[in-house]
Amino acid sequence: MVICSLDEQGYPNVKAMLRPRRIEGLNQFFFSTNTSSMRVKQYLNDPKACIYFYHKGLIKYTGVMLKGTMEVLTDQETKNMIWRRGDTIFYKGGVTDPDYCVLKFHAESGRYYCDLKTESFTVEQQQK
Repeated sequence: MVICSLDEQGYPNVKAMLRPRRIEGLNQFFFSTNTSSMRVKQYLNDPKACIYFYHKGLIKYTGVMLKGTMEVLTDQETKNMIWRRGDTIFYKGGVTDPDYCVLKFHAESGRYYCDLKTESFTVEQQQK
């Protein structure tokens, strides 16, 4: 899967990411990353984002692009929620490492691709 942010000149920047740590419906996706990363700086400057999931089979390719906004979360409750035991490989200070944060993607619309066909859709927001 990949995520996309916009740099200071407004150009898209794409980055391969590990699967989301948590998914809530089709509109909220949680990722772990380094607070010091270029992407975090870009999302703080401009929260517009997209994420792209794909599956390449032997015969067909399926993809879903979701457009929305990315929120940078540093609160301990959210960090605890998606923390995994092996994460100390990336964050030496553990779950309280200041260089560990959470990206929370809020989907607004998307585009689905399969068998040479595409379909655009909007994402309904979850009721709390």
